[in-house]
Amino acid sequence: MKVEVECAACVLHRGYMEILEATSDQALQFRAVTALMRLLSRDFKPAAVPAKLGTKRDRLVKKVTGNSDPYEKKKWLSNKRALEVLPQAKRFVASGSSLEARFRRACLCAIVGNIIEFDIPEHEFKFEDIGRLISQAEGDLAVDEVGRIYDAAKRAEEILYLTDNAGEIAFDTLLVRELKNLGAQVVVAVKGKPIVNDATLLDAKAVGMHEVADDLFSNGTDAVGLFLQECSKRFLSHYRSAGLVVAKGMGYAETLTEVKLRVPHALLLRTKCQPVANFFGVSKGKNIAKLMT
Repeated sequence: MKVEVECAACVLHRGYMEILEATSDQALQFRAVTALMRLLSRDFKPAAVPAKLGTKRDRLVKKVTGNSDPYEKKKWLSNKRALEVLPQAKRFVASGSSLEARFRRACLCAIVGNIIEFDIPEHEFKFEDIGRLISQAEGDLAVDEVGRIYDAAKRAEEILYLTDNAGEIAFDTLLVRELKNLGAQVVVAVKGKPIVNDATLLDAKAVGMHEVADDLFSNGTDAVGLFLQECSKRFLSHYRSAGLVVAKGMGYAETLTEVKLRVPHALLLRTKCQPVANFFGVSKGKNIAKLMT
């Protein structure tokens, strides 16, 4: 996926908000904003990929401000609030009338969790909304390829699950369980270092993912989306051996749509901005379950 004109405003806005999270030092804020505008001036071009710009932005903010994890407090709160809703989500999944119905409901919960993201222009959420959205999730897919994903999961011996945000990862545990129920070994990869509010090993363990996944590890990098050239050997080994990759969130969608895929990749996400919605041919604020082959 390539950038649209609107992406420039988003990169700048999210960078500005992250700078405010990172430091209260006005001199550092000014230096970081100035560097961010230089970055946009140099790298914002029609062929740019949004997630790659976002990665450069976040690395710049962390370097200039000296804050390696600007969203640390918000990630902690996200995990806490998600765990409060998790029992409701578990009941929703368990009430499915068949293995496939439970799988569908687990996918829906994982996608609903993807609303937990901060500072995207015109994307607002309240933690209180998550329970309501889960209860209303049945049939709420603008792109519904859950059946194809289910069939691909049944054929796979190993499934690699790529998580997105803190908080959201609590609901991913439900889908990992259902994938394991289909007979596959399910390994889960989180980000190697903080990047925006993406989940790291600390977040994964906070919500119990290490008790669910057959293996849990970091991908070795702090990139938005997937940059294989930056990933660890351990991650690459699992990526190459997996029969199915499940990828959560817009960042993975933005990068995986740019590469040739060896095996099926299931994209599960909420369209939280208009350019991503346009790419999938749906409205903003919609749920997507797409199998790419």
